[in-house]
Amino acid sequence: MQRVVVLWLSSLAVLAAGALAVCPDGRCGIGNFDRAGLGLAHALRSGWLDGVMERVTWLGSLMLLLPLTAAVAWLLLRSRRRREAVFLLLALLGSSALGHVFKLWVERPRPDLFPAWLDMPGDWSFPSAHAMQATAAALAWLLVARHTRAFWAILLGLAVLLVGLSRIYLQVHFPSDVVVGIVAALLWVAGLHALLLRPAAGGHRKAGKGAA
Repeated sequence: MQRVVVLWLSSLAVLAAGALAVCPDGRCGIGNFDRAGLGLAHALRSGWLDGVMERVTWLGSLMLLLPLTAAVAWLLLRSRRRREAVFLLLALLGSSALGHVFKLWVERPRPDLFPAWLDMPGDWSFPSAHAMQATAAALAWLLVARHTRAFWAILLGLAVLLVGLSRIYLQVHFPSDVVVGIVAALLWVAGLHALLLRPAAGGHRKAGKGAA
């Protein structure tokens, strides 16, 4: 249980530290890191990349991830892997809820240095919910996979990277929104995994004695 608490407190600490860094004293500014990232994204803009990024960014949407995650959870339930099914759903929904709570607390405006390439979302900017949701879903799916983890790690890791980059490229998030969101989601899911799926150390010791 101590491991769970440490991981979840770390997730909250990352979000809180990020919030204080981007909005000190409640006044949100644009640091050099965010300015440089958005400037580079704007400089790389091209017609074909616009289309790619507009499609890729949907991989982090709850409208897509929730039905997919629910479908995988249903398959796990059919295989009597109930804890893993619950883990998948809580990983996604918990990270999404955590991100939106911090959005309401921080109230960081969306970027306006350069024109956005799609309709600007109506909520606040920090942290990136798309980045958090994509990260949480990808890590949770990887942790319940029982075969070809290396393949899935590469594929899902690439998907998370592309979602994060797409939010910056499309000028709807600052780079700091994305980086903090990814790290916070990783810690959230790691804590949830330790709570629901990680075997207790005592269980390992008992199993070892029984085998002997």
